[in-house]
Amino acid sequence: MKFLGVNAIFHDPAAALVVDGEIVAAAEEERFSRRKHGKRPVPFSAWELPEQAAAWCLAEAGLKPEDLDAVAYSYDPALVRPGQQGLDERWEDLRTTYAVRAPNFLATALPGLDPAQVSYVPHHIAHAASAGLAAPHASSAVLVCDGRGESASHLAGHYRDGELAVLAAQELPHSLGLMYEEVTEHLGFLRSSDEYKVMALASYGQPRHLESLRELIYTTGDGGFRVEPIDWNVYAKKVLRGGSWNGDHADLAASVQKRLEEVLLELASWLHGRTRERVLTMAGGVALNCVANTRLLDEGPFEEIWVQPAAGDAGTALGGALHLARAHGERPAPMPGADLGRGWTGEELRAWLEVARVPYSEPADLAAAVARELADDRIVAWFQGRSEYGPRALGHRSLLAHPGYAANTERLNHVKGREQFRPIAPMVLESRAGEIFSRGPSRSPYMLFVHDVSPAWRARIPAVVHVDGTARIQSVSPGREPLVARLLECFEALTGLPVVVNTSLNTAGRPMVDDPRDALECFGSSPVDVLVLGPYVIRRGEAFAS
Repeated sequence: MKFLGVNAIFHDPAAALVVDGEIVAAAEEERFSRRKHGKRPVPFSAWELPEQAAAWCLAEAGLKPEDLDAVAYSYDPALVRPGQQGLDERWEDLRTTYAVRAPNFLATALPGLDPAQVSYVPHHIAHAASAGLAAPHASSAVLVCDGRGESASHLAGHYRDGELAVLAAQELPHSLGLMYEEVTEHLGFLRSSDEYKVMALASYGQPRHLESLRELIYTTGDGGFRVEPIDWNVYAKKVLRGGSWNGDHADLAASVQKRLEEVLLELASWLHGRTRERVLTMAGGVALNCVANTRLLDEGPFEEIWVQPAAGDAGTALGGALHLARAHGERPAPMPGADLGRGWTGEELRAWLEVARVPYSEPADLAAAVARELADDRIVAWFQGRSEYGPRALGHRSLLAHPGYAANTERLNHVKGREQFRPIAPMVLESRAGEIFSRGPSRSPYMLFVHDVSPAWRARIPAVVHVDGTARIQSVSPGREPLVARLLECFEALTGLPVVVNTSLNTAGRPMVDDPRDALECFGSSPVDVLVLGPYVIRRGEAFAS
């Protein structure tokens, strides 16, 4: 059977396709539209249909809209309770009206689709399915935490043999995700977009407001929590967009981050007590907080934690499709990896280069050639295979660099046009990770946990060591990523370092590069030394020689 999942509410519009229980394709609309998170002027930023992503998913499988058995829309307007979401009433009514009419909008976007084929899947059920049904585990406890769904902001449940039992759900307006969004905006960042910047800034501060926040943000002993109204100005003056931060702001970020971690630990402990599972699966925007994830693993009751790599709202497209597949009696297969987006053959990539009239070479040993460029301290834009689903670059659409030079942190942040307090991440062979990085899981293929960098290695790979001595690693398996693994091996042979810097291939305010045109534009407009487009290598001096 064939199921398309669609997210087109709040932000991060996306589509995903599941065929006979297998995840065939998944992509975010931003990769096609080039509007990050699908953002448009309010209120329309919340209601962008993933028309291009959905059409591509179908084309990738050779399907037409009429071939689908059902379409999942990851929001059920029947569950909305007026006035509960804390939004301007006009926008709340408009959003609900849009969702009610979504089947007709989808039928217009995908000619041949019958609106009656569209099923509403509750937002947090879709999040839960994107974790519990996509994970490589037959059963698990599942924790969903985000800003808001139809009438709740959280779900705690138990997946057994593909069936979900909901054990708790926190009703709005209480929301850990919205609380984190509020402090994100207060610190001068873009809410529903820049929450990871607060997490990074937190490492520069001290949680001196923790006791006060414990009185305002607390669990209730029944699987839920409360978030009382908070006047952030009490803790630090509001930062205007583009303004500068000081110690007060870092301390506020640190305090909020620590309180979030504590509350998640308490919620996880309650959930473990109800399920006695050894594995916790997670989704929802809060699950992208890799610092909190690591503390949950270190101090919480679960032996293993699996976080779905597109844990934000984009992932509800996948969860919706998986939920429908299960509801129709299928047993969905585990997620094969995050590389579920578009890809191009070598011939197609060469055609792009010929059209662009860009000189290129085709090394016999690509990994060895690129390792030499990195060893010579050149920044490499790396475009390989299918693009990643979710916010992390995982060796398919990446900027790579030498980790042994501390200046490369500032250098890459300059290339990307982002704040200098932001860390950059390492990729490392799975077999070597344990000797360099401690704490966190032994395998971290989706870059969703932080690890302590062993003292003996901190001076050797300073570019990837955050101010608190941690790094958000991607562990690389040769079986899953043979080319990246070979690159790491070649780089170590040249430098003695089994680690390469890996950050997303994009610049500030732009989505991650997705197609060859995006890659060539990014290469042409930013100070990147080398572009690797599939098997082809383009060097700046040769490409832009006068």
